[in-house]
Amino acid sequence: APARQVSGLAEQLEERLFHLYGLHNELIQERLQELAEVMERVGQAEAELRQVCRTVEAAYHDLCL
Repeated sequence: APARQVSGLAEQLEERLFHLYGLHNELIQERLQELAEVMERVGQAEAELRQVCRTVEAAYHDLCL
């Protein structure tokens, strides 16, 4: 009987760990997705800033010549 109990407990533990691992994995996937979206926005902001810099540069150039 004790061996069967231990076996049953081991199975329960395994199921619980598997479930937790799945939840953890999902959470990591969500975080990675969020990070990817943030990085994309940062990239867009950088591109816009470069455009602003070029515009200011061109205006400055026109004013000074």
